[in-house]
Amino acid sequence: MDDQPHILVVDDDDRLRELLSQYLGENGFRVTTASDAEDARIRMRSLQFDLLVVDVMMPGESGLDLTESLRSVSRVPILLLTAMGEPEHRITGLEQGADDYMTKPFEPRELVLRIGSILRRLAPVITEGIVQLGQCAFDMSRRELRRDDAIVRLTTIEANLLSTLARNPGMTLSRDELISQCCIDGNARTVDVQVTRLRRKIESDPREPRYLHTIRGQGYVLHPD
Repeated sequence: MDDQPHILVVDDDDRLRELLSQYLGENGFRVTTASDAEDARIRMRSLQFDLLVVDVMMPGESGLDLTESLRSVSRVPILLLTAMGEPEHRITGLEQGADDYMTKPFEPRELVLRIGSILRRLAPVITEGIVQLGQCAFDMSRRELRRDDAIVRLTTIEANLLSTLARNPGMTLSRDELISQCCIDGNARTVDVQVTRLRRKIESDPREPRYLHTIRGQGYVLHPD
């Protein structure tokens, strides 16, 4: 759980807040909720968040006001939700410092994809160093996997997969993204087969993976030690 991105959902609609909490939780995120801007500030004093999902139309301090205020003290990514879809409203939200903007109603799956895109875009890219996976260690610069100091042979595709996932720790990558970034000649099923083979080399129990996780309906994510 500690490796999952932590999302703060700020919305005065109790039903939508709970639905988003449940859906995001089922798709690889830790979720905390707040009912308004004041509640959000209280949460942020004691917890660190990777991204905020904020409703624009809230009683008292609006989501736009909260975004503008936070931007003077924090660079935490903010995705705004609003029932107002006119271009000027979207532009205003972005001018206040939001990283993205979605109009209600929306598809929950699109929200998950938008969140993943923001987190990947803002995450530091890891290109060198040792990624620890239990008894295995992956040398990013050499693209070399070792288990207890013995080299584990990786195919080119397996090395591409592990490198790509290790550069984005904790971030879910879709099968299409992996096909593109890892130069895989095939389809989604090909990615699944390659991931299964890679798990046999890095996991103690491939049937109960500790490091390389499947996010249902989304793709794959690597959680190194």
